[in-house]
Amino acid sequence: MSNHPNDLDAFWMPFTPNREFKSNPRLLVSANGMYYTTSEGRQLLDGCAGLWCVNAGHGQPKIVEAIQQTAKELDYAPGFQFGHARAFEFASRVTELAPPDLDHIFFTNSGSEAVDTALKIALAYHRVTGDGSRFRLIGREHAYHGVGFGGMSVGGMVKNRMYFGSLLTGVDHIGHTHNLEQNAYSRGQPEWGAHLADDLERVVALHDGSTIAALIVEPVAGSAGVFAPPKG
Repeated sequence: MSNHPNDLDAFWMPFTPNREFKSNPRLLVSANGMYYTTSEGRQLLDGCAGLWCVNAGHGQPKIVEAIQQTAKELDYAPGFQFGHARAFEFASRVTELAPPDLDHIFFTNSGSEAVDTALKIALAYHRVTGDGSRFRLIGREHAYHGVGFGGMSVGGMVKNRMYFGSLLTGVDHIGHTHNLEQNAYSRGQPEWGAHLADDLERVVALHDGSTIAALIVEPVAGSAGVFAPPKG
């Protein structure tokens, strides 16, 4: 253990008002099942499943055992020029769950990395198939696609974009579906808004479809407020 005092200053926390948090920190010390335990001993219901990644609950015995056994057997295998059988097995099992035309898996470490990789794959695909004029990336207003430069560029959250200059070039956005005047008291999927899918046609008319490499859209807009898509 270090002799340095833990004054919380060294860790710069993402998406968190650091000074406010560190003046009255909310520290978690353990978790089990559906609950976190805080440093004061309070139990908190984990309604977000960590950050949408602990859906089976915390401390699930089979998962704990699998993690321990895997770390003991092989803690890390490089993906460059080497492989591990379970990575290939896992990829095959994922393709079995996916629709028939989704039959290749590229593993990444985060959503931000996944989005930037997907955008790069789209651009590279058109380049190697002789269609290099397709370079434009289309996102949607209010969308969140991570914090890499690619994800911020196709994303449509103003506060995520405003500090980082021009970001990627050749990016445009279609309109969002959040309209309080039309959908203020909707239950489930709103009746109004399906016509907004046609906003892509506006972008195609503006830039010509032959220049568009990819469109990225959240089926349910998450970070901007969990906006359910309209019917249709």
